[in-house]
Amino acid sequence: MADPIHILITGGAGQVGLELQAAAWPEGVVLHALTRAELDLGDAASVRAAFAATPYAAVINSGAHTAVDKAESEVAAAFAANAMGPAVLADATREAGIPLIQVSTDYVFDGSKDGPYVETDPVGPLGVYGASKLAGELAVRAGNPRSVVLRTAWVLSVHRANFLKTMLRLAADRPALRVVGDQHGCPTSARDIAQALKTIALTMIADADAPTGVYQFVNAGETTWAGLASEIFALSAATGGPSATVEAIPASEYPTPARRPTNSRLSTEKLTRDYGIAPRPWQAAVAEIVHELHAERTLP
Repeated sequence: MADPIHILITGGAGQVGLELQAAAWPEGVVLHALTRAELDLGDAASVRAAFAATPYAAVINSGAHTAVDKAESEVAAAFAANAMGPAVLADATREAGIPLIQVSTDYVFDGSKDGPYVETDPVGPLGVYGASKLAGELAVRAGNPRSVVLRTAWVLSVHRANFLKTMLRLAADRPALRVVGDQHGCPTSARDIAQALKTIALTMIADADAPTGVYQFVNAGETTWAGLASEIFALSAATGGPSATVEAIPASEYPTPARRPTNSRLSTEKLTRDYGIAPRPWQAAVAEIVHELHAERTLP
């Protein structure tokens, strides 16, 4: 019998971390999905202790300080989780001779481009969250040559808090909602992100010469937050769930502590070319999530 393949997953309690655990992995793969309480990425000693205890074959870092607005006032915490943590992981994985896959974000861009961003476009984060994630990208790329940074955007799932679940919750009490309509992006299923990460990790474990560098994954197509809300409510109404009418408003009428990119569209052509990963349309991904949430509500 072949030796087990141990894979460390950070952020085990997050949307992507939970979907990574739910994915169908090959026989012999053992996942170690740790929460922040179990593995403190800001503590180098904690990371090195984890590596000493288990011979990992790869690490997927899906853990992060993701509270975009709170990051504006929690600068140290954001950089500890999003920059220092990945730096420690990069050192530990390089020393162990194993690949590191780092999840990143569209917030590394300023949103001023007219069209989908490609991996080589100039970065320019608008706030602390984006700056801290960019610092994490740079730390990973500098610290471990066998690394992949996977940027994604507008993450949705049946787990945790996200835009889709917030819209359904609000629609249960309000007949109409005002939603930002001048920010464009690609709604993306955490399940699909997990599948992409799984493919990348298994490929890098099997092939020491597998492609490295920065990649992007989002579901196919684009919309606005208002357009996404309308699609969510149409799907929900069809299942007898909560729905509301949507009024599209400019972002200027919904001020937040952190500025958001006006354009969060990401090209996935490089990932398809190098890893054969072709994302499905965002509408199909959103429909799957809405239907699962509906099934959970109606099961006895």
